[in-house]
Amino acid sequence: MSETDENGSEELITTEVQPKNKSARKDVTGTVVDVEELDVWYGDEKALDDVTMGIDENRVTALIGPSGCGKSTFLRCINRMNDQIEVCRVEGGVRFKGKNVYDDDVDPVALRRRIGMVFQKPNPFPKSIRDNVAYGLRVQGRADYTDIEARCEEALREAALWDEVSDQLGSSGLDLSGGQQQRLCIARAIAPDPEVVLMDEPTSALDPVAESKIEDLIDKLAESYTVVIVTHNMQQAARISDKTAVFLTGGELVEYDDTQKIFENPDDDRVEDYITGKFG
Repeated sequence: MSETDENGSEELITTEVQPKNKSARKDVTGTVVDVEELDVWYGDEKALDDVTMGIDENRVTALIGPSGCGKSTFLRCINRMNDQIEVCRVEGGVRFKGKNVYDDDVDPVALRRRIGMVFQKPNPFPKSIRDNVAYGLRVQGRADYTDIEARCEEALREAALWDEVSDQLGSSGLDLSGGQQQRLCIARAIAPDPEVVLMDEPTSALDPVAESKIEDLIDKLAESYTVVIVTHNMQQAARISDKTAVFLTGGELVEYDDTQKIFENPDDDRVEDYITGKFG
């Protein structure tokens, strides 16, 4: 959004840029993911072009840009979800705590236990609420019933869902509302204690009330996890993120900085044009 001052010049609207509960977050101790000269192709089509950036630990990083600019591709590179696409080719480095996740000795399944993911459309398993949350724990090899029950409750509380479902843990997760299903998926993603949670447009299929609950949840999660979120909603990015990366057509990372600076005073004119709705 933009508005024009008395001299006719255009300025960015800067309301609601600060995260809702930033003071509760841990101090930044460094980057947890470092991306270096990342290029990605789908066949002959280049999806990301020479992307370099570092993602701060225990912060929310938003990825914004027009459709088809490579945001989701970038997100999936962090935990190697693109491995499942045969025509996808990745070059460059994606380092998680100093280790290149594309090294031959990295187990993608083990990596995804440390870097969880929540998708655009809620996708609970056709299992009970309890079994949905416990799934990752059992994959890890945990067998103690008391331990699993305790961690399920903890994850549901972290996902702000426990009070709504504590008396129906044996019911199917598919019986929940859309917003509840998405929070169940978040609980499932964080139950195995990942260090990073990736979210690919987690509120785009939800109504405004459910969207607001997820935003509040994301803000809370950043106290314990590093969160990277793809969103088409620029107001959402402004509300919940600490840093924002702006991608444009061709997979170019045009600007990456503190969210407040991106929305108030970006360095690249193309970023201002995108935020003010001149294209995209």
